[in-house]
Amino acid sequence: MIEKVHEHIVTELQQNTRTDTIFVQTAIVLNFLTLAINSLLAAESRTNTNLLIVMFIFVSLTIVVNLVVILGMLKGKQTRNILLSGLMKMYKDQNVEGYYDPSLLGNYNTRYNLFILTVAFLGLIAIVVPFVIR
Repeated sequence: MIEKVHEHIVTELQQNTRTDTIFVQTAIVLNFLTLAINSLLAAESRTNTNLLIVMFIFVSLTIVVNLVVILGMLKGKQTRNILLSGLMKMYKDQNVEGYYDPSLLGNYNTRYNLFILTVAFLGLIAIVVPFVIR
């Protein structure tokens, strides 16, 4: 039975990683896309108010998607901590905890924080730079 529980936790960790990867990739692509589109529209938006409205629509999209990604990453971080804590307890109960370094938990948290910072900073750049160009 313990093997089934272990397999389930590992599967959940893999799913968590895939979901986080999709979140981060989506945010990065959207941020660069918004940056490119709004930068191209910036000069013309001085005289064409419709283009300025389009820029604000892309800014709104960027804000919403980045918030969803950041909240998703925070939830993913929390989920990973819960799963890894359960795994560590299981390893301790089976007397094999020496094979998994608990400091990895801190490394995962740092990685999540760096991904969140990257997404937030790219989102900020995607929003601000086109308006500076304008």
